[in-house]
Amino acid sequence: MSDLIKKTMLAGLGVLTLSKEKAEEIADNLVKQGEIAKNERAEFIKNLTAQIDKSSNEAKNKIKKEVGKTLESLNIPTRKELNKITEKLNTLAGKLEEINK
Repeated sequence: MSDLIKKTMLAGLGVLTLSKEKAEEIADNLVKQGEIAKNERAEFIKNLTAQIDKSSNEAKNKIKKEVGKTLESLNIPTRKELNKITEKLNTLAGKLEEINK
């Protein structure tokens, strides 16, 4: 597995483990430290969870792209390609059955 795939997966896992509860905990700590005002807490949590969702989706897309590149470089057929082959085989099998009748 390439380093980029490993790094992307680890980044994605890190983002995914940051839950809403953890975002609330971070916000509470920032309020206690005076970094944000108490009335900014809800907006901070909303923005943080939105960023988490965005980062999570970006990580998933990067992983999907890298896995696709890896499969292509290894010349491994995709599910779509295998389904096409299966359809062709079923068509040929049907024609063969007609000939043998």
